[in-house]
Amino acid sequence: MTIKDIRTKTENELTKQLKELKKEMETFVTNILQKKEKNVKKGMFLRKDIAKIKTVLNERKRSDA
Repeated sequence: MTIKDIRTKTENELTKQLKELKKEMETFVTNILQKKEKNVKKGMFLRKDIAKIKTVLNERKRSDA
């Protein structure tokens, strides 16, 4: 996911996607602990995507205030 894609979405879409990514991260961690998941780098990308979305949401909050 690129930052350009994130910036074009509305706040509702971003919050919905943020919830989905957090849920996916949760299942990823449990799968790692149960040794079902082999791709450990997936967590790094999930964390980065979550951070990008949070950054854009915070920027929009600050610009509105």
